[in-house]
Amino acid sequence: MEQGWRRQRSASPSGSGSVVVRKHRPDHLIALYAGMLMLIGLVLIYAIGPQRANVLNSVFGYDYSDTYFFVKQLVSFVLAVGSFVFFAMLPYKWVTRYATQLLILGLLASVILAIAAWAGLPIVQTANGATRWFDFGPLGTLQPAEVLKFGVLAYVAVFLAKKAKEGPVNDWKNTLYPVMAVTSLSLLLIVVVQKDLGTGIALAAIVFSMLFIAGLSWRNVAVLSGALLVIGLLLIVSAPHRMERVMTYLQGDSSTTQDDGTYHIQQAKIALGSGGLFGVGIGESVQASGYLPEAINDSIFAVFGETFGFVGTMALIVLFVALLMRMLRVMDRLADLRLKLLVAGVFGWFGAHVILNIAAMIGIFPLTGITLPLLSYGGTSMVFMTAALGLVYQLSRYTVHESRIKEETHEDSRSRRGVGRTRNASRRSS
Repeated sequence: MEQGWRRQRSASPSGSGSVVVRKHRPDHLIALYAGMLMLIGLVLIYAIGPQRANVLNSVFGYDYSDTYFFVKQLVSFVLAVGSFVFFAMLPYKWVTRYATQLLILGLLASVILAIAAWAGLPIVQTANGATRWFDFGPLGTLQPAEVLKFGVLAYVAVFLAKKAKEGPVNDWKNTLYPVMAVTSLSLLLIVVVQKDLGTGIALAAIVFSMLFIAGLSWRNVAVLSGALLVIGLLLIVSAPHRMERVMTYLQGDSSTTQDDGTYHIQQAKIALGSGGLFGVGIGESVQASGYLPEAINDSIFAVFGETFGFVGTMALIVLFVALLMRMLRVMDRLADLRLKLLVAGVFGWFGAHVILNIAAMIGIFPLTGITLPLLSYGGTSMVFMTAALGLVYQLSRYTVHESRIKEETHEDSRSRRGVGRTRNASRRSS
């Protein structure tokens, strides 16, 4: 497979080889699907925002208006659209050129957050015992973990592409150990310092997706999977609240305890079950009125199920799958390995969030506290995810034309994971 990558170097969008993949019309379905998801999220926040405000006002004595959460989400929506447009227009070479700087920025932001939290500075925000945000008052909050995920995405994509060009990707000393070092440091800051296992899993999914597409051998896939499993178990055992969630998950519906984890998943299942076939309707959610924890962010899928029912839930899942499939399509048709790995990382990022969030709400996975992309309340996650989508949208301009791909139907199917299809493009132009 790695030899296949070296054979494709001539088909670079930069025009450095024998083939120049001309810039063409982007994949507009990526923008359409992302916009639909964001609008659905905006409608949901508008519907359940007043209920969330009333709960917080009653329990904690806040003075939130009925439109407080909707207005904040609307601002996040505008910023996210701007982020998508910006990265759709910003030349992708900027991202690849400054990949190292993006990684350093994310690491520094996470370190500064940890220091500020240790010093007790008011610039940090703590929720449920975890310090994950900078609080800039009227300007809103910023989650450094999202900056770090974007930095890791850019850096590992460029690094792996360079190593694939020079030699085998499966070289532990020159390739895998450096990637693991960057990933481990990032996970340390996110999972251990910020106590955010869900985001840590998403970051690991970004790196693992890129390694797989870069040509990681099945043996090394097994080794790294085993290492991640051991690390994950250690992180769970070392944190009482994570052990509690896992034990609650293992007990399932037979659990007789009434801890926070049990209550959360029970209320999520009640919300999904109450929706029936077509849902209770917009603004009629009962679980969002204080029964379901984190109704506007981590648990928004359950509220969506209650509101729109089984039919609406299936339609939402189809929309997510359609967006992920468009990413795979773009990745499969890119000739430049750097760009292919960038899209693979974004696919892993989105896929991890969608799978972990939905699976937790229906009781398949333990609760991890991870957002549902483009729907959950919160600005930082939406802005950086739309930035990543904007980058994918831009890269869809540099894919190989479908007519060239169709000519590869005689190729061995084992070449599908690589970019073997672009070999015909090279022959046609020579």
